[in-house]
Amino acid sequence: MKALKLNSRSPEWTQLLGGYLGQLAQKNDVFLLVGELGTGKTCLVQGIARGLGVKEYAFSPSFVLLREYHGRLPLYHIDFYRLDYIKEIADLGLEEYFYGDGVCAIEWAEKGLQLIPEDHLLVTIHYVPASHTERLISLKPQGKRYHELIEQLIRRANYGPEYETPNLAEIQKSKAKNQR
Repeated sequence: MKALKLNSRSPEWTQLLGGYLGQLAQKNDVFLLVGELGTGKTCLVQGIARGLGVKEYAFSPSFVLLREYHGRLPLYHIDFYRLDYIKEIADLGLEEYFYGDGVCAIEWAEKGLQLIPEDHLLVTIHYVPASHTERLISLKPQGKRYHELIEQLIRRANYGPEYETPNLAEIQKSKAKNQR
């Protein structure tokens, strides 16, 4: 599978998708979030936090670089927005988070790709022209764990025990298209 492409119709839908990812997340998972300012990266992380059972509100860590939340697994919400040089990112010593007991969600991840684990889930969010709320979300798995995660996500969306998925038909169409 190259990438699973979905249309989010609203911030709530983006949070629902994040909720599924959080429910399926395992220790050492790394989610790379890429997209322009305001596309919904933090919104997705809020859903991941909810899916992990985090009770507190997940804020963007832009000014502090990293926020840690506690749920079923720790969530390390990292933001490279204010960092301009790879050395600044390297100096953060993020390996302990990547290979620790929690889940990493990294906003503006494109700024530090050389330092991020090879296996990860790349989530790219794009604005949809002529819409204030719609987004195109691409989930590109790198490594066996993340290919399995995408398959689990599709199965979870099909049966949805906890969260409702407004665009289930789109998920199924995307899967069929990606398998061609």
